[in-house]
Amino acid sequence: MGSGPVRTGAVRLSRRCFLSGGGGLLASAAWAQDDGLLRDLIQQNQQADFGQTFDSTSRTILMPKASLPTLAPETIAASERAIGQYEAIVSRGGWPPVPAVRQLAVGNRHASVVALRQRLSVVGDLDAASGKTDIYDSYVEAAVRRFQARHGISVDGVLREQTVKAINVPADLRLAQLRLNITRMRALSKGAAGRFVFVNIPGAHIEAIENGVVVSRHTAVVGKQDRPSPDINSRITEINFNPFWTVPVSIVRRDLIPKMQTEPEYLTKNHIRIFDQRNRELQPEQINWNTEEAVNYRFRQDPGDFNSLGAIRINFPNTHEVYMHDTPFRNLFGEDFRFHSSGCVRIQNVRELVYWLLRETPGWPRVEVDRVVRSGDRKDAKLARPVPLHWAYITAWATADGVVQFRDDIYGRDGLGPSVNTAPPG
Repeated sequence: MGSGPVRTGAVRLSRRCFLSGGGGLLASAAWAQDDGLLRDLIQQNQQADFGQTFDSTSRTILMPKASLPTLAPETIAASERAIGQYEAIVSRGGWPPVPAVRQLAVGNRHASVVALRQRLSVVGDLDAASGKTDIYDSYVEAAVRRFQARHGISVDGVLREQTVKAINVPADLRLAQLRLNITRMRALSKGAAGRFVFVNIPGAHIEAIENGVVVSRHTAVVGKQDRPSPDINSRITEINFNPFWTVPVSIVRRDLIPKMQTEPEYLTKNHIRIFDQRNRELQPEQINWNTEEAVNYRFRQDPGDFNSLGAIRINFPNTHEVYMHDTPFRNLFGEDFRFHSSGCVRIQNVRELVYWLLRETPGWPRVEVDRVVRSGDRKDAKLARPVPLHWAYITAWATADGVVQFRDDIYGRDGLGPSVNTAPPG
């Protein structure tokens, strides 16, 4: 939805409200002032960044500064305060459920909007003084946008099924999430200092952190629900440019064998070669695909635009056969539900992260990284100093700015039941 049509709808609505005493004139003024800001806001939050001016459209607290790391000491302190706030909300009976709707946007009238207003005002997404009408006005839309940003949902201000599901997670479960995750954050923060990379798996995002400041954030694609990305504490040691991909045995068994049974040309079309224990190349027709014979061989995909790792692989020691890498399927970064890999982490704008990782490594300035990627040549770069890496499972936290954020318990690790998983089934 573009900002132009929405703004027009808000102005028409505000005139009706003003004539009927609904107070819509204020909403109209807010839209006139913040039209340009909203365009920037949408772009920032689709990239999982929160600008300092995010909340000027909803007349409540500011969104967090973009430079604040998830594992900052201030985050733990703020999360402790948030636990107290949510304890108070639970003690007052929580928040009201919002009846299911197919879709609501600016200009709509619906009985559910009354409950929606109350629900959003309980946690500060909506100013309680904005009214109690059944009109989905620009105040409600701004509050829904803010709620969506805090829950990792694409920010468009439209109330759909996924947003309603997140809204209707009970307050006591959100409180339990905060209590559980603050324990995780305390343990992680002990080793999170200096220069390191942090991957929040359920958040599907990556932070490159230096001296307590996030120098870059990246949207990620992580493991499927049945092939979860593991918790990892390691050190990034090497960058592979234009890499081969050696297919893990688990993927050979679960994916390649069934694929070859239905599509015998699959390996050839995807430039995947087969090698035996003596490194002799075999042809696909030499293997019985109706058995598990294939797990005895090595499958390697050639470098190129078609390669599953894209142009860059980031290596670190681990026992799970996973790594971080580029991808030819960049369209997946635009989805809310970014759980598509077999355990590895795919990185949007991976080259920016690599520039930073190789900054202290002689011979690898930005121009050389760019040149090697363009050339298609197989090159490896060992980091002069390995960079600590943490993959962690954090589904709830608060920032020093006072904003509480939640993500789906996508792998069910919180143990709180399906109510805290609002994502579509994977």
